[in-house]
Amino acid sequence: MPTAISGGSRIRTNTPAENAYNALQASSNKIATSQLRLSTGKRINSAADDVAGYITSRALASRNGALKTALNSVGDALNVTSISSDALDNINSLLTSIKDSASTASSGALGSDEKIALAKGAYRLAQQIQFVVDSTVFGGKQLLQGSFTGSWVIGYYANNNILSIGVDLQKTNKDYNTSSIKSDGTKEVTNNFDLNATKASIVGNTANFAGISGLNLESLNEVSESDMGIFSLDNISTTLSSLSEALNNINKVASYVGGIQVRLNSQEDLLKSQITNYNAAISRIEDADVASEQLDLVKSQFLQQTSVISLSQANQTPSTFLQLLK
Repeated sequence: MPTAISGGSRIRTNTPAENAYNALQASSNKIATSQLRLSTGKRINSAADDVAGYITSRALASRNGALKTALNSVGDALNVTSISSDALDNINSLLTSIKDSASTASSGALGSDEKIALAKGAYRLAQQIQFVVDSTVFGGKQLLQGSFTGSWVIGYYANNNILSIGVDLQKTNKDYNTSSIKSDGTKEVTNNFDLNATKASIVGNTANFAGISGLNLESLNEVSESDMGIFSLDNISTTLSSLSEALNNINKVASYVGGIQVRLNSQEDLLKSQITNYNAAISRIEDADVASEQLDLVKSQFLQQTSVISLSQANQTPSTFLQLLK
C-alpha cells in the first residue's frame, strides 16, 4: 500500500507526485473493472478475476450443459411412449368394437346374412388395427411391429457415467406379463405379443394376435354362408374369450408403456429443477452484483478525481523550492 512520503526539499524525485500518480492508476483500473462488469453483467470475465470461482463456474456450466442434453433425450423418449400409448389406446377401441360385433353375432336371433355383415365390418376394423400398427413410427422405426427397442440418456453420475432408460416394445418382452387361454380354458403366460392383424405374409404371424394363441383376425374375412368360422355357435364363445383376453393383454402393454412415461415425466421435472439450480449456482459465483459494482464505480471515480487534484498539487511543490535559486 502507498506510504505518505514527502521527500522534504528533494525535488529530483517527486515522491508525492508518484504516490498520487499510482493512486490515480489504481482508481482508473478499478473504474475499468467496474465498467467491464457492469457492461457484461459478469463478475468473472477471465480466470484472473477469480481463479477458484472461474474453475468452479466452468465445471458447473459443463454439468449443466450435459443436463440440458439429457433433458432433450428425455423429451425424445417421451415422444416414443406418447405415440405408442395413443396407438395402443386406438387399437383397444378398435378391438372393443370387434368384440362388440362378436357379442352381437352370438345372438341366436340373427340370421346368416347379419352375422356375415358383422364379420366383414369387424374385418375392416382389423385392417385399421394393422394400419395403426404400420403407421406408428418414430425416428424411422416401427414401434408396434414387435421389434422396437431403444435406450435414452436421462442423467449422469458424478464421474460422467451414463444413466439411461430403455423402452422395449419387442414381442418377447416379459415385462408385459401377457397371458393366453389354453384349450382347457385356463390361462398361461405368453411371451409372444404380436399386434399384426391382417398381414401375415409381410410382417408377422397373425395367428397369435395380441399374444392369444390361435386368435387370427384374418379369419373374420373368411366367415361365409357355408362356414361361419369364428362366428359359428361352436366357436363364438372361444372367440369372445380370446378377444377379451386380447384386450387385457393390450391394456397390460399400455400399462407398461405408461409406467415408463410416468418415470420420464418425473425425470423431466427433476432435470428442469436441477438445471435451474445449477444456473443459480453459476450466477452466484460468476454474475456481477450491479448495485455493489455501481457503488464501487462511484467510489473509484471520486478517488480518481481526488488523485488528479493531488497529482496537480504535488507537481506544484518543486516550483516552491525553485524560489530559493532566485
